[in-house]
Order: sequence, then C-alpha cells, then structure tokens
Amino acid sequence: MICVAVTYVVKEGREGDAVALFRELIPPTRAEPGCRMYLVHRSTTDPRRFFLYEQYDDAAALDAHRASPHFSQYVTGGLFGLLESRTPELYEPLDA
Repeated sequence: MICVAVTYVVKEGREGDAVALFRELIPPTRAEPGCRMYLVHRSTTDPRRFFLYEQYDDAAALDAHRASPHFSQYVTGGLFGLLESRTPELYEPLDA
C-alpha cells in the first residue's frame, strides 16, 4: 500500500472554485480499482487550506490515478491553476 498526504493552499478568493472541483473529483477517484481511501479535508481555521489523505494498493494504482481523465480534468486542468502552494508526501506503512 502507498499513502499520499497533500496540503493545498489555494489563492485568495478561489476557495469556492476549489471546493467545486474537489466535489467533482472525489466520486470517480473513489471508484478507481486501486483506490482504498480518498479524503479531502478543509481547514477549520484557514478556508484556503485543504488536506488530502489518499491510500492506493500500490504505486501502479497511484500512477493510474494520476493518468486518469478525471485527474487531468479536475486537478491538472483545474486545481493546479488555483494553487498558491502544494506540498505532497508519499508514505508506506511500516507493518506491510
């Protein structure tokens, strides 16, 4: 299993656009065969800050997610244009 933890900070005034894009992205991502978990959180103190926690069966499943049409549409072609910053981290469980 591989886990992804990403913090996105969107540009001021673009928070609503980010929420709309995440809401479109979540269902098809969760339906991917190798996706175990896909959660998008919004900060309670900074409405521009979003935290994503994702789990995939393996690196191939993560690569498939990143190559999917919905990732291209909603992330590459949408969210990336709204970002002030993006901090991704990959993790593997110790007990695997």
